[in-house]
Amino acid sequence: MKIILIPIAPLSHTKSRLRKCFSKEQLKDLTIAMFKDLAVKLRKVDCFDNKIVYCNSNEILELANTYDLVGIKECLTTPRKSFDQVISDLNQIALDEYMATSTVFTFLDIILISVHNFYEICALTQKNQLVLCPAISSAGISVFGRNPPDILRTYFSNNTVPSLLAMLDAARKENLKVAIYDSFRAGFDIDIKQDLMLAYQYLKIFGLQNTETHKFLKENLNLNILKKSLKDNRKLTTQ
Repeated sequence: MKIILIPIAPLSHTKSRLRKCFSKEQLKDLTIAMFKDLAVKLRKVDCFDNKIVYCNSNEILELANTYDLVGIKECLTTPRKSFDQVISDLNQIALDEYMATSTVFTFLDIILISVHNFYEICALTQKNQLVLCPAISSAGISVFGRNPPDILRTYFSNNTVPSLLAMLDAARKENLKVAIYDSFRAGFDIDIKQDLMLAYQYLKIFGLQNTETHKFLKENLNLNILKKSLKDNRKLTTQ
């Protein structure tokens, strides 16, 4: 069974790094917008046997059902589990309850990812033990596939080494067959303030103005992205 898994933080804790840009209610609305856009794309993807959303928030789980996604409620703990543990728990559910033979994890804030990207990642996961899509600017991971699902643990909660580098190093030590999925659209995510303005522009560039995320940013984003220096266009600032 080929299964795609989407872990989503509770709406009350979503996108905490963006709290200087938006209110809690706006961040909730942004999360719902991104989820709806992802769900619309996944409706057009039929290469997975199951598509599972894992979240504690009932609003997300109810929406999942309307888009033909399987919603599973995450049980929160005190202290909160690490992201690696959340991924491990969801992966184990896929193994135990859905007999997964391979899993692909994708995340909510990869707003440019396309239907075609999902088909390519699924196909690569069938041919390799580990598939990693590097995040554009952080040496992190935006999407990953494992075949079988428990072939290797994840390293998102590592305090010193970025997740992509840590997972690659572990895979090499285990002599796993690894594929790197090189895609700007699948690798761009929204994590910090600068990403918001870039996201707004990229959504327009890729013709995604009708998405819920673009509509939200158009209505709520009061930022402009500028070069920090005339001599260096690699450094950007927002105001």
